[in-house]
Amino acid sequence: MRTRLLLGNKPFQRLLNSHVAVIGLGAVGGYAAEGLVRAGVGSLTLVDFDTIQRSNINRQLLALESTIGQSKVAAMQHRLLDINPDCRVYPMELFADQDSMEQIISNSPDVVVDAIDSLNPKFQVLSASHRHGIKTFCSMGAALRTDPSQIRTADLENTKNCPLARRLRKRLRRHGITSGITCVYSTEHVDFDYQPPTTEPTAQESSVERGRPRATLGSLPTLTGIFGLILANEVILHLCGIDR
Repeated sequence: MRTRLLLGNKPFQRLLNSHVAVIGLGAVGGYAAEGLVRAGVGSLTLVDFDTIQRSNINRQLLALESTIGQSKVAAMQHRLLDINPDCRVYPMELFADQDSMEQIISNSPDVVVDAIDSLNPKFQVLSASHRHGIKTFCSMGAALRTDPSQIRTADLENTKNCPLARRLRKRLRRHGITSGITCVYSTEHVDFDYQPPTTEPTAQESSVERGRPRATLGSLPTLTGIFGLILANEVILHLCGIDR
């Protein structure tokens, strides 16, 4: 395998023995999950409550004419096992928040990948992961961006010019969390701030009668895909013990 050739036998064995929970299988999380399984990660927990909608086709890896209406976790499990039948995949059709986090981390993942695009569940996932001492990699806002050259990785505390990161950082600080969350974010300026929502709930939020309605934001498949693959790359290097 080319991953083994690049990383060496011992780091590659660490990937095979690793378990990653990917929370959110949309425009970012779908690419992250696929990058991880193609690299050789041995176990993946997949978390998403939503189904695939026609409106997802412009940016989500799982969204095809043939998959519309399917559960995202079921579709992703099928796709990942088609890539690597030996991967252990644990699908969880759950709304990720403080009430479900105990179940999500019950099989002790080494790493949590947060690919949620909603502020409140994102805060709850990150605070729970921090409380349980699980290393977390997190995607900030990829919507509204067009310039891939401005995508960066940093600790959440050191992110710049990202409205979502700013709001999340302030909230986490109030709970004593000031560092230790690796983020993929963009420094590209966008004319948007995360204010109280004014639109109807998404299908996921309506179906569980939870969460707040959110504004629908435009996005490119290229930028969201790059975010997801960079997340996967950061996790792979971390699991292999590779410092840069």
